[in-house]
Amino acid sequence: MSRFSDTYLAANAANLPAEALPMLRERLDALDESQTAFILATELKSPTTALIFSILLGSFGADRFYIGQVGLGVAKLFLSWLTFGIWVLVDWFLIMNATKRANLEKLNMALMAATAGR
Repeated sequence: MSRFSDTYLAANAANLPAEALPMLRERLDALDESQTAFILATELKSPTTALIFSILLGSFGADRFYIGQVGLGVAKLFLSWLTFGIWVLVDWFLIMNATKRANLEKLNMALMAATAGR
């Protein structure tokens, strides 16, 4: 196991789905030092910050905009009043896992970019 993968996963485990950590460890172990810059440049969003946005500004779609889901953010902005606040309430329970999945998707894209030159 590489020191980079251990350090990276220890620092970012709370921002990623727990079931994906073993797979990520294997993929990070396979990287050499020149490829780690792609991974370090990837900005992961905080699930806690997304939850705070959801609680305070969820009816405006700010939580979905924050995690990069612009389409859902726009839909929530214009249509959340139709659900009488139910959509906002349900998102309080879904947004943290949605943030972790969005982070995993970003990290997978960075890993693909890092290993594309092989």
